Amino acid sequence: MAETATHAHKSPNYMAIWGWLAVLTVLEVGAYFMAPPTKWVLLVAFAVTKAALVALYFMHLRFETRTLTYIALTPLAIAVLLLLVLIPDHRYMPHHTADSLKVSAPEKR
Repeated sequence: MAETATHAHKSPNYMAIWGWLAVLTVLEVGAYFMAPPTKWVLLVAFAVTKAALVALYFMHLRFETRTLTYIALTPLAIAVLLLLVLIPDHRYMPHHTADSLKVSAPEKR
């Protein structure tokens, strides 16, 4: 007779996780007012941490099999790859219109 193993997991403290998400949000607001190089690194780190907390606990990925976790991480890997591939295109194009090329708005009547 084969015994089936039931994997009971302890229910996470959702209020504690909500508290961490709130703290990270406050830190994000504070990081917004920092100097640009540090600001972007901190904002991305906070966003990734918050996304990981939501995925692990509210989407219950922490208690699922590894295969489902890999399936959930695949779009993240694709998004990072696309961003890395598109960075050279973003840096190549000038993003400011020369003053001689600007068109003035039509006058109001």
